[in-house]
Amino acid sequence: MPQEFSETADEQVLVADTPLQVAGREDETEPQITVAGVLVNALKGAVADVQDYAMLCGRTLVTLVTPPYYLQDVLQQMDSIGAGSLPIILLSGFFIGAVMVLQTGAQFTRFGQTSLTGDVVAIALVRELGPSLTGLLVTGRCATGIASELGSMLVTEQVDAMRAMGTDPVRKLVAPRVIATLLTLPLLTAMTDFMGLMGGCVASVFSLRLTAVEFWRRAIDALDFADLMQGFTKPFFFAFILATIGCYKGLTVRGGTQGVGRATTQAAVLSSVMIIAADAFLTKVALYFADKLF
Repeated sequence: MPQEFSETADEQVLVADTPLQVAGREDETEPQITVAGVLVNALKGAVADVQDYAMLCGRTLVTLVTPPYYLQDVLQQMDSIGAGSLPIILLSGFFIGAVMVLQTGAQFTRFGQTSLTGDVVAIALVRELGPSLTGLLVTGRCATGIASELGSMLVTEQVDAMRAMGTDPVRKLVAPRVIATLLTLPLLTAMTDFMGLMGGCVASVFSLRLTAVEFWRRAIDALDFADLMQGFTKPFFFAFILATIGCYKGLTVRGGTQGVGRATTQAAVLSSVMIIAADAFLTKVALYFADKLF
């Protein structure tokens, strides 16, 4: 006799409509995306990035004061960062100085004080424009190059191979670039200041009818030790910022070759913003110490 089955609501058998469906499983609802959730996740990601960057900076500082040192890599990076950036620094500094003289001289001519042009150009270049513009120019050229180079090494698993051989990537890749930038950026800043004054002198002679001797005498007399202290302290901080951010973005690339492009762009933007923000704080600190000590 055929067996009889009593069907109830709890004993109904669910049959899959297609072979790929799982019988007896209800459709899962997708989690709802809210604005608050997106903001919280973005905040968590930003905090994690700051933490990772701080850890990289700490490890880099340790490697700067402990052996071993890769001197050959440091010399190669000094050639790439310092000598490679020299043409753009010289050209930009010359024309920046000329533009400053043309702008300020046009205003001083109205009051018959064209002789003050050398004073203003010298102080503005040495204190502020020289370090800031040099940092931004080197950022556009070198921070992006560092990020793309290290990002390409990470994507092609060269960094993993380096770890497998027992080599610390921070000591081998990051420290030489940071040391080279710290050594070369102050020298590039000095070249920017000098070429800016040269461009200002040329513009003063041909536009304001000032003699070269008068321009250089006023420019040199306007500067004191406090101005030089401000102008040549900032490049060390700017160098550390742009080198470490470039290395951090290169070593945290995600997404293959497209990620390398994104990391390069992020390194340039973030380094530029950080340099400008740091410049504001450093200027305030430098002015305070200049009033107290000099």
